[in-house]
Amino acid sequence: MAGNSFGQLFRITTFGESHGEAIGVIIDGCPSQLPVDMEYIQGELDKRKPGQSKITTQRKESDTVKILSGVFEGKTTGTPIMMLIPNEDQRSKDYNHNTDVFRPSHADYTYQTKYGIRDHRGGGRSSARETAARVAAGALAKLLLKTQGIEIVAHVSSVGTINAPNVEIISAQDFIDEREKNIVRCADPATAGEMIAFIDSVRKQGDTVGGKVSCHILNCPVGLGEPVFDKLHAELGKAMLSINAVHGFEFGSGFAGSEMRGSEHNDIFVKTSLGVVKTITNYSGGIQGGISNGMPIDFKVAFKPVATIMQSQATIDSAGNAAEISGKGRHDPCVVPRAVPIVEAMAALVLADHWLRNRNMILSQ
Repeated sequence: MAGNSFGQLFRITTFGESHGEAIGVIIDGCPSQLPVDMEYIQGELDKRKPGQSKITTQRKESDTVKILSGVFEGKTTGTPIMMLIPNEDQRSKDYNHNTDVFRPSHADYTYQTKYGIRDHRGGGRSSARETAARVAAGALAKLLLKTQGIEIVAHVSSVGTINAPNVEIISAQDFIDEREKNIVRCADPATAGEMIAFIDSVRKQGDTVGGKVSCHILNCPVGLGEPVFDKLHAELGKAMLSINAVHGFEFGSGFAGSEMRGSEHNDIFVKTSLGVVKTITNYSGGIQGGISNGMPIDFKVAFKPVATIMQSQATIDSAGNAAEISGKGRHDPCVVPRAVPIVEAMAALVLADHWLRNRNMILSQ
């Protein structure tokens, strides 16, 4: 099956299914001699793993990652890196009811039609469980970016119609510390409490709700991104839209920018006393002409409500007959709290790839 690899120079290929023995990723192109902080990598996976709180799925997975190649004495060797994450708490019997029935808004029908076969146990390859492999690879990419001072932070900025105010980022670590104080991963404490109560009420109704994750890339140098088809925002858009349940992406002013006039929207350049070029506003979201301009890169990712709900729904079976289905097992009432590290990971993979591409271009001049 094509479409399992991402990136050009910093390239990953993920493998495995939700109810298979393991999931994992092979990373090719990571520079040699990068110190590999396993505690940091595991910490990123812990933010994504299931069973964290009452507002996430109760599937119990430690998501303990093992590195099988490409690292020697704590540093990358420049050869392919293989990361493996065993599956420990599959309950395949929870999916016996949909062996021949298509779940609404899932990939059951499309996979069955395209390939003539599908793994009905949690969706197989289409399951969001695959994103754990991305987080593992993204954590390594974040370690690479940190050597250049580049930081990536995200948080839950909305759940349903509950929207958090813009949160000022004094430092990346302070932002993360504040976000991690609550189970919904919103950096605004007052809004977080409202979000948690709402998600819990939706869960008790057997329903689900969507939301948005806002992401900020700090200290990005000028020059990342390529014309014409590999614009940085286009690459970020593809990365985010490849995440399960994502239905929208906007950067900078986004859709609201379409309601503004050019005189309002234009970002005016200034040079600081230190000789650094900046813009007074940042409606461009840190990207102009598809290339980073040195300002913070800001974007939002919209997630739909989780498709599996604990209510009876009409559908059809594999023979086209009318049927009914109701969700069983363990599922997230709202995916966005666990999506935060996934968004950060995919952003890191894009930035690491383009940083390497830009470095190679400079070296060749």
